[in-house]
Amino acid sequence: MEETKKKGSGTTDLTIGRPLTRILQFALPLVLGTLFQQLYSFVDTIIVGRCIGTDALGAVGTTYSLNFMIVGFVLATCNGFGIPVAESFGAKDRDDLHKYLFNGAVLCVVMSLVFAVGTTLVAAPLLQLIHTPAELLENAVRYIRIIFLGIPATVLYNYSSTVLRSLGDSKHPFYFLLVSSFLNIALDVLFIVPLGMGVEGAAIATVISQLVSGILCTWWFFTKVEDIHFTKENCVLSGRHCKRLAYIGFPMGFEYSVSAIGAVIMQDAINQLGSVAVAAQTAGEKIRQMFTLPMESVGMAIATYVGQNHGAGRTDRVRQGIRDGCIIQAGYSAIAWAAVFLVKRWAVGLVLGDAEPAIFNGAVEYLTVISVLFVLLGFLMIFRYTLQGLGYSVQAVISGVGELIGRALGGWLAVHQLGYLGICISNPLAWGFALCYCVFMVTRVLKKPRIRSANCESILKKLFRNKFLMRISSSFFSFL
Repeated sequence: MEETKKKGSGTTDLTIGRPLTRILQFALPLVLGTLFQQLYSFVDTIIVGRCIGTDALGAVGTTYSLNFMIVGFVLATCNGFGIPVAESFGAKDRDDLHKYLFNGAVLCVVMSLVFAVGTTLVAAPLLQLIHTPAELLENAVRYIRIIFLGIPATVLYNYSSTVLRSLGDSKHPFYFLLVSSFLNIALDVLFIVPLGMGVEGAAIATVISQLVSGILCTWWFFTKVEDIHFTKENCVLSGRHCKRLAYIGFPMGFEYSVSAIGAVIMQDAINQLGSVAVAAQTAGEKIRQMFTLPMESVGMAIATYVGQNHGAGRTDRVRQGIRDGCIIQAGYSAIAWAAVFLVKRWAVGLVLGDAEPAIFNGAVEYLTVISVLFVLLGFLMIFRYTLQGLGYSVQAVISGVGELIGRALGGWLAVHQLGYLGICISNPLAWGFALCYCVFMVTRVLKKPRIRSANCESILKKLFRNKFLMRISSSFFSFL
């Protein structure tokens, strides 16, 4: 069998081998990395909730939607910059590969500085805009300002780890994330318990751990990855390469931000229901993420797999990868639901401690409702990341509109009709709307003889023709 991995470097060619096996091998370190990342986030939540109090936990929770919108944009953009890298790696085009790497780094530096300064200045007004409860506002501002100031560290880790994954190396970003996870937990305990730094300590611990993991990924790339040689010829600003990176990366960031606007609307609805609802949803959401973020890791693996095979012109392997990815997600969703069913009360008690019964029961209700619909998120990650891997990141933005509508609808139902139950169904509504669009678009794209980036305007014109809604369900099951 042809050698698929360079010894020592960890890079992998995903254009050969059985798709299911290759996806699982590549996704496993990503899933484990996500689990450990959520583990330290979960421990962070426990430390904040037990050592500082439920008000502090609620304050951190109220920042989630803004964090999702701003930091999510940065994270998704970095992931998008990895798609042209994966395509050029799959196509064996070393000149393009180096130019994409260099120009992506330049764009990341500019983006991180602009976002760090701009978002820090407007953090407080944004939290006031979404009706953050007065008793939570001060701690929320102190926490999110530090997170925003740490955006350069976030960019460093996410771009460097994305580059390694684009080259087929998902193991070493996991190793370095594992190191930073334990570091984050240790710093949380140090800053919050003996030093008494409150929510600021939790934020500083997060930023420092991201910086360390970013430095380790960068070190590995420059010292261990083979066939990477930067010269004066390939380390130049290129309009063509910057344009391609921006075309793929920024729409992926906007997709996160558009989706996050719905999360902001939902957070506004939660805030209007009071601090009890805020604390309950925060605890439930933290636990939910422990179980569902591995699904996104599988999606990220699909994006790299599709990117490499697209670059190599292997549309047949793209189709097989989608089918195998859906099988993986369906199986995991069933396991995750069963696990949530068994441990939800224990997990809520672990996070909240001796919280009042209303908060405890609200968190349990949130997990009970949302876990039944995990499979929607699993399939969404497959089809959305497939679009991104094919270079159709503009269309991924449109899918974010579906998430916005779903969360906004859930928030409206919460305030006007269903109360807290509306909050519980907001995310599943968002996943369902976005999934319908992504299935439709992937089906249309793969019918073309050669996959190329599409014009957004033409897509929108065709979107509502030919019995659009009737074709979604049949398109979806054609992959299964």
